[in-house]
Amino acid sequence: MTGKKSNPSDMKVPMAAPNMRIGLLGGSFNPAHQGHRQISLAAIKRLGLDQVWWLISPGNPLKETRSLPDLGERVGAARQVAQHRKIVVTGFEGARGSPYTIDTIRFLKRRFTSVDFVWLMGADNLVSFHRWRNWEKLFGLVPIAVLDRPGYRLKARASKAAQHFVSAALDESDARGLAATEPPAWTLLTLPLSRLTSTSLRGNKDVEPTLAKTRKAATTANKETKKAEKAAKRRFKKEAKQVEKAAKKSRGKKEH
Repeated sequence: MTGKKSNPSDMKVPMAAPNMRIGLLGGSFNPAHQGHRQISLAAIKRLGLDQVWWLISPGNPLKETRSLPDLGERVGAARQVAQHRKIVVTGFEGARGSPYTIDTIRFLKRRFTSVDFVWLMGADNLVSFHRWRNWEKLFGLVPIAVLDRPGYRLKARASKAAQHFVSAALDESDARGLAATEPPAWTLLTLPLSRLTSTSLRGNKDVEPTLAKTRKAATTANKETKKAEKAAKRRFKKEAKQVEKAAKKSRGKKEH
């Protein structure tokens, strides 16, 4: 951490052009790490987003915050990790005085009436989502993309929030249309998984979320994603050829 204190630039609300698609990733980011960057880039690609905003919270209402580092310190560290033109780091929630997601979403929708926002969160958060303030109303305000986390996929599917809004779930094959879908609407995205967490970083003094490690991890994740996409394309081409071959064989029999 840098010891940097909050400054006015940390508290500014980012700019957004009309008709943009913006993912919102909230949290204390204590500290930010390559896992945050990895899921942000995956969300940009899978959901067709123009940007992802990291909303550095003044504190999680459901957790102890007395030992939480200064907001400006966390914002500065997060910017060092993000390092991407489509990831915008901001601490404006601290200037507004409310740590509740429902208040942030309402504020942004009033300010940017022609922007399509998508709330991004890990599958672990969906498990406890019913504890969030006005969680049912939040589902009705903005589409939600749930990003897979190790060991939480089945728990997320079985969670109270997921079961309550089961009829609003979209298949992840339709994820690119999520941002423009009228809420309530949500989907669970499968993606290369990272077991790195802010908690593990705080508990291990030997682990540092350096830019070099972040880029290396992001590169590895991108390679894995591209490899999976190529394999899927090969399977599709093979199946298409089999269908075409069967169709030709069927036509040949009819001609005879």
